[in-house]
This record gives sequence, structure tokens and C-alpha cells, in this order.
Amino acid sequence: MRRAYAVEAVRAAEQVLLDRLPDGALMQRAAAGLATVCAGLLGRVYGARVALLAGSGNNGGDALFAGARLARRGARVEAVLVTGRAHDAGLDALLRAGGSVVDVVADDADLVVDGILGIGGRGGLRDRAAGIAAGLPDGAWVVAVDVPSGVDSSTGEVPGPAVRADVTVTFGALKPGLLVDPGAGHAGVVEVVDIGLDLPPGGVEVLQADDVSRLLPRPDRESDKYRRGVVGVAAGSEQYPGAAVLCVGGALRGGAGMVRYVGSPEPTRLVRASWPEAVVGEGRVQAWTVGSGGGGDAAQRLARAAEDGVALVVDADALSALDGQVDRGSMLLTPHAGELARLVGAGRAEVEARRLHHATSAARALGAVVLLKGSTTVVATPDGRVRVNPTGTPALATAGSGDVLAGLCGALLAGGLDPFDAGSAGAWVHGLAARLAATGGRPLRASDVVEALPQAVAALAGGSGKLDG
Repeated sequence: MRRAYAVEAVRAAEQVLLDRLPDGALMQRAAAGLATVCAGLLGRVYGARVALLAGSGNNGGDALFAGARLARRGARVEAVLVTGRAHDAGLDALLRAGGSVVDVVADDADLVVDGILGIGGRGGLRDRAAGIAAGLPDGAWVVAVDVPSGVDSSTGEVPGPAVRADVTVTFGALKPGLLVDPGAGHAGVVEVVDIGLDLPPGGVEVLQADDVSRLLPRPDRESDKYRRGVVGVAAGSEQYPGAAVLCVGGALRGGAGMVRYVGSPEPTRLVRASWPEAVVGEGRVQAWTVGSGGGGDAAQRLARAAEDGVALVVDADALSALDGQVDRGSMLLTPHAGELARLVGAGRAEVEARRLHHATSAARALGAVVLLKGSTTVVATPDGRVRVNPTGTPALATAGSGDVLAGLCGALLAGGLDPFDAGSAGAWVHGLAARLAATGGRPLRASDVVEALPQAVAALAGGSGKLDG
């Protein structure tokens, strides 16, 4: 499992090292790692033209010291002092290595290093910095130092103009803002440089393939359909009958021992035709998935499912019926941004801009695990634990993909996982299945994700580290 840490935790760990190491040693470690990544992007350092966007703080110092290392290898390195001031020791090192100070970034720069703001920066770029960031040459690699300037490193919020990097070289540990949109969309590929930080448990969690493999329920010699888990699915409606087919498919392909489907006539007919394995009608279940494409009777379906006292996945139309459900401790809520906005009384754009904040605050307020779907899927618990899913893909922006996810998560709940693990593992497998189904750039349908779920689960059973992004 990987973890991402907010500014305060990173600063505290850095201070321990700063108190122990010789003056400037920690910055040299960071600069060496940054220079190595830049050199790898350039391929041939000698003769390359490198522009440094240097702020006045330590981030600017990292950029200047890294630039000095590149200059000593024959690169033409030019520093733009964005605020008119610079880290004195870093600037001195650059000039002694043959670098120079200029007013603008050259149009033919091969690589631009963004060292304007660090992890403590707040707010979007202003004035000259915003203009420079907007006018970077199209053909240059853009490498951000620790975090793209203008991105909040702890939350991923981007409240104004910001640098959009191809690569972000971050020091000591991942930061949440590099994993959660919209900040993640500015970070590009994230490279973590080890500078020796000793960080405590906690932070935002990112599951790896081995973590998910260990979580997934596995049948053994004594398993039967009941031990593997029976999930009830109350999804689909006369208006959205396909949601029932996709939700049941997600549960069956996701490993449920049995699916009991309850719905109106047309969705029932389609489920019978598509999934002869499914049992139509109520009976004993270990979990319910309720609401996907559910229409006007979603509230009644949720109330009926809650009577069984088992874990629930609450999706789509059923989310608006939560007011009548007092005990939410065993619920996994799976809203998209618009649905969460209605639940918490915010605007959709506000939720999209502050995904981490709204997922965590909604989990606390609603007393349930919240899986916020979208460009970055965030899973949060009422007690403050958070996981960010690394396997998402834009290919999942297709009708019905959320129905598949709801069914899959229901199967994992029925298999014995708690709502936090079921949501986290479900999102991971769902994203991997979408990536496998979308190979070759072909358009993706939600039913393609259903069909790829067994391949995704089989790949995880192999424990392949190649699955980690």
C-alpha cells in the first residue's frame, strides 16, 4: 500500500532530518533526484536548453541546484526569477556552474522546471507567474518540483491558474493533491524521490495490486454459493431496465455465489434473458445493492432491503431516500458528483473542484462510507480514513458503468468485506477491467466492463506487480 501525506506531516518529517543533517544536505538530496529525472527525459543533456522557473523559497532552491547539476553536464540552463528574488545559495551554485538569469522562457527550450511554489503554496498563480505558466513552449517537457505550482498539494484543489506538468518529481512521499483531480490532471506522471523521510502510519491510502488481491474473497474446497455470498439486487426500472442487467452482471462476474434479483416486469425479463444464473425473487442474502436505475420506487426498495439488517450498497435514486434510514454504519454510498452535491447541498462544480473535501465531509455527516465516483474515485469513512483509487480511466465515462460498479461492490460485501474495503477493492477492480476492455483505443461500453471483470480478477490472483500504476 502506498500513502500520500498532507503538508503538515511532510514538514514535520523534514524538520527531523533538517535538525540532524548538515545545512543544505536535504536540499541536495532533492536536487540530485530532480536532476536525474530531468536528465532521463532529455536523453542527451549536453547541448539541451533548460529553463528554470524559480520562486524565492526552497522549491526555487531545489530547481536552481538541480539546474546547476545539469549545467555541469553541458546543458544550457537559464533561470527566470519569477518574483525577482531567488534562493541565494541555489542561484550562486547555478551561476558558478555556467547557468544564467533571463527574463523569459526561450521558445526553443527543451525542458522547463517549475519551481515557483512548493507544497505550502495556497491559491492559484498570480500576475507574472500566471502569465509565464500560460505561455510555456509547446514542445518542452514541463517538470514540476514537488507539486505543480497553483495546485494545493494536500487536497488537489486548483483555485486559479496553475502549471500543467508532464512529470512531477515529489520528495519523500506522495501528496494527496497529486492523486486527486483536478490537481492530478496537472501533475502528469508522478515520480517519488526518496530523501529519507520517516513518516508515520496514516495519510491517504492508495491500494496496490497485492493489497487488492489479498482483500478479494476466494473460494476454497469447502465453499458453496452461500459461503461465497448471496447478494440481493434491487435495481433497474421500466425507464432504465438496462441498469438491472448491468448491476446483476457486475455482481455475478465480480464473484458473487448467487444473485437474487427483485424488480419490475421489464427489467426482470431482461435479467432472466441475460443472466440465467440469477434467481428472481426475494430470499436470504448477505448484502443488498439498491438504487441503480431505480426510478420512483427506490425509496421503498431501500426501506425493504434495510429490514434485512445486512450491508447495503446505496446507489443513484436510492441515495435521495437516506433521510429515512437511521442506521448507516453498514452502508456504502456510491454517488457521482451531482448526486453528492444534492446530498450535501452544494453545487456539482464545487464538488468536482474539491473532491477530497466533499467526500470526507459527506462521510462524516452521513455516517456512512462514501465512494465518490468520477475522474478520481475517492472512498472515505466517517472516522476519517480515505483511499484514492489509482486504476480509473476516462474510458469509464460511459452510461451504465456505475451500475456495474454497484453490483460488483455488492458482491464484495456479500463475500465478507466491510464497506470501506468493498468500495476500495471494487473501484480498483472496476478500473482495471475497464483498462483491459479498452485496449487498442476502442470505445468502451459498460457491458464490456462486465465481461472483463473475470480477466481483472484473474490478473490479480496472479499477484502481478505490473498491474500497479
